[in-house]
Amino acid sequence: MEGINKKAILVVSFGTSHAETRDKTIGAIEKDIAAAYPEYEVRRAFTSGMIIKVLANRDGIIVDNVSEAMEHLVEERFQTVIVQPTHVINGDMNDQMVAVVRRYMGKVDEIKIGEPLLAHTVDYQKVIRAIMDQFPDLDDNEALVLMGHGTGHHVNTVYASLDYQFKDMGYSNVFVGTVEAYPDIFAVAKQVRLYNPQKIMLLPLMIVAGDHACHDMAGDGDDSWKSIFEGAGYEVRCVLQGLGELQAIRNIFLEHVAAAISEPQG
Repeated sequence: MEGINKKAILVVSFGTSHAETRDKTIGAIEKDIAAAYPEYEVRRAFTSGMIIKVLANRDGIIVDNVSEAMEHLVEERFQTVIVQPTHVINGDMNDQMVAVVRRYMGKVDEIKIGEPLLAHTVDYQKVIRAIMDQFPDLDDNEALVLMGHGTGHHVNTVYASLDYQFKDMGYSNVFVGTVEAYPDIFAVAKQVRLYNPQKIMLLPLMIVAGDHACHDMAGDGDDSWKSIFEGAGYEVRCVLQGLGELQAIRNIFLEHVAAAISEPQG
């Protein structure tokens, strides 16, 4: 209708082919955003072409990539679009998302882009508190090892910085590593050995507990983090819980949406 400003929030996630964790994480983030901003229509896009293809071929679920989602918003004459990633860091996927969205500047009256989870020092602190609030009974004989994804992008330094900040906030038995970059499992294992715990708890530092969590972290293969730590003589327990399941984490994304909405149009 004439005079109505059609507004959308496009929630952009890497994606997952695991339905249960998708609903509890990405779906929960989207629902929280929709509840907080009823005047906006919430849309979904995934950045992983492989996951989009698996969902279409296996489950008959169609999810847009970022370009397709933006095309639809343009075709449907949305005038305001807020793009909010659920990425953990501002890495390659986030850069690619921003590059695609910027192509639509001028086709939509107003486009603003929110920040990923770990964008500022205060975000690190909030993430640390959100995680540690889940494990109030973690004792000195148990180390919590977080498995991030990792990237060749220069922002991969976020993981080492987060590890440092855990310890600066008093959590000397928490260690952060990555499955595809540095610190890798062997670098983390050295630090864990110096701490000398009896038990290890493994937790994904990822929005969803998908393939990496199920296989690289908690799998039975010889190269899984679980197997490597068990082989070193530790008692290991795995927590298959994505960060997106935590309300405190979802609240950070809500704060980033609010910041994007309130920033001046550049």
